[in-house]
Amino acid sequence: MNEKLVLEVNALTKSYSTSGGPLTVLRDVTFGLGESRTCAIVGPSGSGKTTLLGLCAGLDQPTSGTVHLNGIGIHDMDEDGRAQLRGSKIGFVFQNFQLLSTLTAKENVMVPIELRGESGADDLAMELLDRVGLGDRMDHYPIQLSGGEQQRVALARAFINRPKVLFADEPTGNLDSDTSGKVISLLFDLNKAAGTALVLVTHNLELAAMTDCIIKLKGGKMVASL
Repeated sequence: MNEKLVLEVNALTKSYSTSGGPLTVLRDVTFGLGESRTCAIVGPSGSGKTTLLGLCAGLDQPTSGTVHLNGIGIHDMDEDGRAQLRGSKIGFVFQNFQLLSTLTAKENVMVPIELRGESGADDLAMELLDRVGLGDRMDHYPIQLSGGEQQRVALARAFINRPKVLFADEPTGNLDSDTSGKVISLLFDLNKAAGTALVLVTHNLELAAMTDCIIKLKGGKMVASL
């Protein structure tokens, strides 16, 4: 029986117009990711890693090629359609946390559910913050939290809408090695419990080795898939 793919990327290419002509930053990338599977995107700076992640998540549109998320083609959706899909099917974790400074930890976690106008966000946020070890810090603001604690809040926020795919861009890039290890353990534990597919961009080869597959980029091209 064939594995059901929640993310299908086919011949994905991204170019920009410059005064010197088209600049292609990603060329003909193709891969698929099944339910609950994990994948790392690695490569030197400027190889197209974050561009690929953004295209897969519908944050940008490709010049050519297709992206299907949970069977839905997002490559030719308008921005409103992509935003709606992101709100219901996708979770994000960023290197710089991207928490809202005027909201408490709990309020930050609740944001994705409240944007959809759904109820139950309060209980879900408290449950997730407990799971990431921040049950006693729910009413603290980001400035009152360490980097590791802020990233744990971001993890809780990423999982509150029960995403089909979680995209993580250098999730431990701003953390020390000890804190990184704890955050990564939480990320994989939450991912496994939720049955979410995980795509992460990282320079950390030890972290990449923990995933089910590794995509290596160089100069915008996929040079290996392990």
